Amino acid sequence: MERAMRIWGSTVYRLALNQTQSPHDADDVCQDVFLRLLKDATVFKDDEHLKAWLLCVTVNCCRDLHRSAWKRRAELTDVVPDATDEDPCGDSAVRALRDSDLGRALGRLPGKMRLIVHLYYYEGYSTEEIARLAHCAPATVRTRLRRARTQLGNMLGKEASFGTDRTTD
Repeated sequence: MERAMRIWGSTVYRLALNQTQSPHDADDVCQDVFLRLLKDATVFKDDEHLKAWLLCVTVNCCRDLHRSAWKRRAELTDVVPDATDEDPCGDSAVRALRDSDLGRALGRLPGKMRLIVHLYYYEGYSTEEIARLAHCAPATVRTRLRRARTQLGNMLGKEASFGTDRTTD
């Protein structure tokens, strides 16, 4: 458990933050994911299997949070931390991205597109692997990735030419 938290804790937090758009909700999701790991009896083949399991559970926990009655009734009261605040995962790259034009544009993408972009560019998964994690077809992943690039390009006022060569995975 400690090893999983040390190795994959920041990865789980970044994905939860990407999906919830709230540091407080991301903390809650991370805690829930690792509690599920503690209670789960799955025997993992290797570290990659564990990582995939953690990411899949993170996505599901974020969906559960989004669907919860409490979340639907709650008013948005989260205050985004200042740029000088430390991220709980200790990753200054998260803070730098969040404060950049690209980070703000990523935050405006629909949740399903944000998930695909995060898993593809930040976690390095292929479109087939993302399809398994996101429970959709590989063609859907490629379509969402293409649309996300287009939307990001429009938001940033630039040609969205970054990383287009990897969609043939």
